[in-house]
Amino acid sequence: MPLFLLTLPDPEKARGEDPELSFRSSGAGGLARELEDALRGDLLFRRWLERQDDPDSVPPELGLTDPDATVEGEQDDLAIVLRARTSLPGQVLKHRLRLLAGSHWTLNDVRA
Repeated sequence: MPLFLLTLPDPEKARGEDPELSFRSSGAGGLARELEDALRGDLLFRRWLERQDDPDSVPPELGLTDPDATVEGEQDDLAIVLRARTSLPGQVLKHRLRLLAGSHWTLNDVRA
């Protein structure tokens, strides 16, 4: 299962455009749990899908889930590092992160 290494350089800014879909936590543990929930289940995706003008045009693979996904978070100076282990395609992970954190994250590495 691939390991995605992610950084939230400024966790307070790590919020998506829609406050109803964004991260609510600010600490490493809370952010990791929220991302893990978003990868394991489809609640975040379904809430986002309801807001789309044409939900039928959304690629169904964006709704994929991985019930075995795990995310660990740790504080690294002012940033937070997240290690997400999931079988989901990178495209799905990135979509969930954009909903949760907007553009305030970076993908540093992907390891097999």
